Amino acid sequence: MRRRASGASVSLGDAPSLFDSSLAAESLLEDAGEIFPGASPRSAIAVSTLTQTAKDVVEGAFIPLWVRGEITDFKSHRNGHWYFGLRDLTSQLRCVVWSRDQSGIPAPPDDGMQVTALGQLGVYAARGEMQFTIKRMEAEGDGLWRKALEATRATLEADGLLAPGRKRALPRHPRHIAIVTSGSGAALRDVIAVLRRRAPGVELIVAHAAVQGESAPRELCAALDRIARWGGAELVIIARGGGSREDLWAFNNEGVARAVAGCPVPTISAVGHEVDISLCDLVADLRAATPSAAAEAAVTSREEIRLAIQSFRRRLIQAVDDRLYEPKARAASAAHSLAAATTDHLRSRGERLGALSGRLHALSPLATLERGYAVARDTEGRTLASASDFAPNMAFTLRLRDGEVGAAAREVHPIAEPGA
Repeated sequence: MRRRASGASVSLGDAPSLFDSSLAAESLLEDAGEIFPGASPRSAIAVSTLTQTAKDVVEGAFIPLWVRGEITDFKSHRNGHWYFGLRDLTSQLRCVVWSRDQSGIPAPPDDGMQVTALGQLGVYAARGEMQFTIKRMEAEGDGLWRKALEATRATLEADGLLAPGRKRALPRHPRHIAIVTSGSGAALRDVIAVLRRRAPGVELIVAHAAVQGESAPRELCAALDRIARWGGAELVIIARGGGSREDLWAFNNEGVARAVAGCPVPTISAVGHEVDISLCDLVADLRAATPSAAAEAAVTSREEIRLAIQSFRRRLIQAVDDRLYEPKARAASAAHSLAAATTDHLRSRGERLGALSGRLHALSPLATLERGYAVARDTEGRTLASASDFAPNMAFTLRLRDGEVGAAAREVHPIAEPGA
């Protein structure tokens, strides 16, 4: 709304017809006189005054607005500012994004990209040009976000941080686990609940950091640095619950991703829900779908340990049996061969012993007695084998087949040897 000197009001809608009229100057002279600034050649104003006034008028007339259009003639100045145009089928608007405002925009836009931008319409007084100063920008779909993500991902990949070969195995039974997350967030509560259920003896160390907003990347990096300098953690979980793309964007920050990749101990990244994948997920040693899943992967439950011990026991028994199978078979074969050889040897010895026994029996005095002979012995048990061993009336004993008989020699008659 603008007011005349006479007190009559003129709406913005009436302004074009007012200045298109040849009576505009005359009306101004009548109402304000020649001394009114700009009303006559004598009261002409400076260009800078006019452009500054236009700037004040335009910026006061328009609140910050979202504007839709196509990017054209994009230029990134060496001072860090972005200059480009926004156009549609019939009009074009000069735009600027100051370097201080670029943190809220994922990536520089490309020519031809359809965007919506939040900004303030104003006038660049030094040139008398109207321009749109942009604070935020979104591409149709996810163009800017995708461009920023792909550019950072390409940088990390070129440095080898996404290579599968650099992934480290997680410790089997960690005793000290550090978590980087908000101290008041749902992610921390989920991790604590799972650890209490599965491994109550594990110590959880919380490194608090903002997980969204402008300060989040700096705080996440600082938390990871504190854990590294402490040196007591065996495993690190970096986690955040679900949220919008903007809420999770801190975990796509290049500095945060490099801090996760450079962590001296194995890392698990659990950012957002199952469908959300961040650059931290890609550089971490393990990506978990949720913070609860990260806690599940970090520790082994007591029941799993019991089942694993049973499995190891069965495998150990089987391995021992497998190792001993051939020695057992060889031992059994050797035992069988030894038994057979022993049997054959004993049989041979038995047969030989039988033959010797037969021969011995044939030569035995008992066998002679069996045939009706007798053996004479004196009172001291000495055998009397010759007639010369007897004397008349000498007592002796006769050993027969089935007993002994006491006897006495009545007479002794030696027999001469043949040829004597």
